[in-house]
Amino acid sequence: MPAFLLPLRTPRRPELRDELMQPRLERAIGVIYRPDSERMSHYFHASLPLQFDEYVWFDETHAVEPLQAPRRPSPELPETYPFGL
Repeated sequence: MPAFLLPLRTPRRPELRDELMQPRLERAIGVIYRPDSERMSHYFHASLPLQFDEYVWFDETHAVEPLQAPRRPSPELPETYPFGL
């Protein structure tokens, strides 16, 4: 199936939600890779219906393309926008 939406908060079949309530390991996104502490620092237990309203699946995606930067910076924006450094 190329794409689908699975309602978790109010599913059509409550038994599906019940089955997905069991906590499972979820890997955090954006963490620094450290093989020696991978399991302890990068994974946590999560229950999908308690954490998410919907589960969305796309079999194929494409990278976003950046917008063109303005030719000259806006005087209202700080010089370090959008990073704030």
